[in-house]
This record gives sequence, structure tokens and C-alpha cells, in this order.
Amino acid sequence: MQALPAADAENPHARRATPMGWWLLAPMLIWLALFVVAPLLILVVYSFCSRDDLGRVVFDFTWTNYARVFDDTYLKILARSVGYAALTTLICVAAGFPAGWFIARRPPAVRNRLLLLVMIPFWTSFLIRTYAWIAILKSEGLLNATLLSARVIPQPLELLYTPVAVVIGLVYAYLPFMILPVYGSAEKLDNALVEAAHDLGAGPLRAFSEVIIPLTWPGIAAGVLLVFVPAIGMFAITDLMGGAKVAMIGNVIQNQVFKARNLPFAAALGVVFTLLFVASYLALQWRGRRARA
Repeated sequence: MQALPAADAENPHARRATPMGWWLLAPMLIWLALFVVAPLLILVVYSFCSRDDLGRVVFDFTWTNYARVFDDTYLKILARSVGYAALTTLICVAAGFPAGWFIARRPPAVRNRLLLLVMIPFWTSFLIRTYAWIAILKSEGLLNATLLSARVIPQPLELLYTPVAVVIGLVYAYLPFMILPVYGSAEKLDNALVEAAHDLGAGPLRAFSEVIIPLTWPGIAAGVLLVFVPAIGMFAITDLMGGAKVAMIGNVIQNQVFKARNLPFAAALGVVFTLLFVASYLALQWRGRRARA
């Protein structure tokens, strides 16, 4: 029997790419080249430039911008950004996985209605939703009024313009991006595998950790990327709900571009942000390989 090529040996049902397939793929490849690869290359080039006394970009090769990125001030902001994004991601996983799993286990008619409820926030503007949270969390807002009426608290809570408000805004903005990928993986999971694990003596915790989590890991990993990476660079929520008191890396990049007019330093921060995305992706891929092993 003739040996299959390496790629076909891993997946005997894989089909070779045809010219028609490449033509169908061409629009996406062109889009990626124009709006992903080209801007990223420009970002890298600008990050090695400098700025003259008039604020103009000088195309020379310097590591000054990267040295400034690793200054104590910006390292603290970067660490704070990663911390807030990690906390947001953990909360979204804790809340989004049960929600996605629950939706995936419902009958199709109920499932569609529940998915519609998850998608409803996207029907309104992001800024309108953020301002709605400001109205809820402010001292005279709905939350404090409810708690005061119920005599749960003696005086209004100062929630707005605090780190708590920033985390609430981030979780609210990105929770659907965790629920939907988890739902996609959980909906494809064969429930017979979970029942088989129980039949073989696995308890609920072991079946969850050794069967459900590995089989739904692609959805979890996709949700983590869709939440963690954008949450690091988010600046609108930190400005509006944090009162510009909780600076994150996205706020620094925005200020460097529009206020300081320091494009090379902003580009260096952008490159570091991109490297964080790559590191997150590689870490999730490594974790996925371990889960499948």
C-alpha cells in the first residue's frame, strides 16, 4: 500500500487546494494583506523612528522608543492593563461558560431565543450602553437608589470612576464574546461522551475536567482571545467609566497619537501590544495541545 504524504497521513480526508479554491480565498487574502499585514509593517517601521523638535517623524533606526516602553511608569501601566484584562477574562469565563453550556443543551427553539438575548446588546451603540452603565452606577443612579430603598446600604456607594466600574464595563462589553464561542463548541459536543464518563465511574467534577473542558477547549480558547486581547487595549470604557483615573495601555496610545503627537512611541506601544496577543495565542495553543494529549 502506498504511503500517504505527511499532511494526508494526519487527516486522510483532507483535500488538496485547487486553483478554484485559491481564487475563492483570494479576497480574504487581499483583505488581510491590505488591512492587517501592511498596517502592522507600517507600525513596526514607525516604532524604530524618532521625532524631531517640530514633532515630525524622522526615519532613522533607533531603539529609544522600546527602551521608553520598559520605563517603570509604562511597565506599571502595562501590568495594570494585563491585570484588568486577565480579571475581566476570568470573570467572563466563570459567567460565560455556564451560560454557553446551558444554551447549547436547550432544545433548538429555546436555544435560538436565548442566543437572541445574548445578541440584543449589539443592537444598540456601544457608547449608549456605556452611558447607561454610568447612569446605573453613579451616586444618584439606579443601583444606589435600589439598595437605599431596600435598606441594604446606609449611604450611596461610590462605584463610578473606580476600578470596579472599569471591570464592570469591560465584563459587560466582552461577555457575549465568551458565551458565543463556548456555545459553538458545547453545541457540537456529543452528550453520549459525558454519559459514558459517568458510566465508567467518573464523578461530575472529573467528567467536567477530563471530558467537557478538553472537548470544549477550542471555544474557551477563542473566547479568551476575543476577551483578553481587546480588553488590554480598551480606552473608551476606562475614560468614561474610570473617569480617566485608571490609565491603561490603550489610553496611553491614544494620548500619544492625538495629544503628544508622538507617533513612533505610540507605534512601539502598539508593537508590544501585538506581541502580547501573539504570546496569548501561543500559550492557548500550548494549553490546547496539553488538553488533547
